[in-house]
Amino acid sequence: MFSGIIEGMAVVKAINYDKDNLNLTLTSLLGHELSPAQSLAHNGVCLTVTRVDGDQYETTAMRETLERSNLGDLKVGDEVNVERSMPVGGRLDGHIVQGHVDETAVCTRIVDAEGSWTYTFKYKLDPEMARRGYFCVDKGSVTVNGVSLTVCNPTDDSFEVNIIPFTHEHTNFHAIEVGTKVNIEFDILGKIIARLSHFQL
Repeated sequence: MFSGIIEGMAVVKAINYDKDNLNLTLTSLLGHELSPAQSLAHNGVCLTVTRVDGDQYETTAMRETLERSNLGDLKVGDEVNVERSMPVGGRLDGHIVQGHVDETAVCTRIVDAEGSWTYTFKYKLDPEMARRGYFCVDKGSVTVNGVSLTVCNPTDDSFEVNIIPFTHEHTNFHAIEVGTKVNIEFDILGKIIARLSHFQL
């Protein structure tokens, strides 16, 4: 379980495939605080740390993860947003984030709002998934590359988010351009409500 409050960025140092699995080697200032078997969100994807050596660590993404996220597009030198799991009894500064990315979206517009930025993202509309709670609501929560954000001006297949300078500088939002693919996780509360409504008598 995560909160969507990014703790730092990791840099991809090496990439290799073992059959359908993608093995990533990364460095991060958090590296020395990690341990094997620990959960760590990478661009919002919960992955298990498999090896640690100082500030460098390794993790593995399987086929299902690669099909639903942008991790398969990573290149050596790319920055990845990272967050350790939320401690029990800690403050929930963002929102409840599972680290289970639902799908990817593409940035279609960036507007400089005189001190902040407005980003527009478009995702694939699937009516069946929408009925199951995979959609955005105005002023609701969404996770973009692991960052907990408030939804603005949602449509059936797009939404906007506003990014303050701190978030722009301390996450990989500063590297997002029009056409960039990002990971999104819809709000778990919406999914639960949609599922419960299915069983109403």
